[in-house]
Amino acid sequence: MYSSDPDIVNAIRRGDEQAFEQTFRHYYQRLCNYACTLLKDEEESEEVVQTVFLTIWEKREDLEITLSLKSYLYRAVHNHCLNRFKHASVRQVHKEHTLNFGAQSYESVTEVIHANELEERIEKAVSTLPEQCQKAFRLSRFEELKYHEIAEQLGISIKTVENQIGKALKILRIELADYLPGMLWPVYLIVEQLTRS
Repeated sequence: MYSSDPDIVNAIRRGDEQAFEQTFRHYYQRLCNYACTLLKDEEESEEVVQTVFLTIWEKREDLEITLSLKSYLYRAVHNHCLNRFKHASVRQVHKEHTLNFGAQSYESVTEVIHANELEERIEKAVSTLPEQCQKAFRLSRFEELKYHEIAEQLGISIKTVENQIGKALKILRIELADYLPGMLWPVYLIVEQLTRS
């Protein structure tokens, strides 16, 4: 059994099937649940997660993970889901709309594309943040850590974490100002996720 992310990643890179299986068993169901919140389809969600793991195994020698393994896996599943949406205009993500593909379905796909653009804008804005501020933000958003967990991991006070996250959100509000009128709901969801402590 491997206990740390670097050990697991190095073992998978070497082709260690036990390390890969350990990772698969540990994360599979929770990643399926996460994908299902986006895709609203259990079978498609499982397919996405299986594809992510298959890709990791096939390209294991080139595996590079700079943040945590958990963060990497959630991000990979997230991106695969967005790709499904982008290429699925027309594969109808919600199967119940198959026979009624009209304005409502078009709006649904358009919203997802806008959400993807918003993700890219957020990532661009985050990459400009000061290093400590960026680390705190990423741990909060991508790894869903609480403020006290971030403080422990970065070796700073909870108050400093609050200040760094606040600074990040202030910059994001400026960067995303032109998105706010039409994107209030996705922005609200993201900010809600970020500010949970």
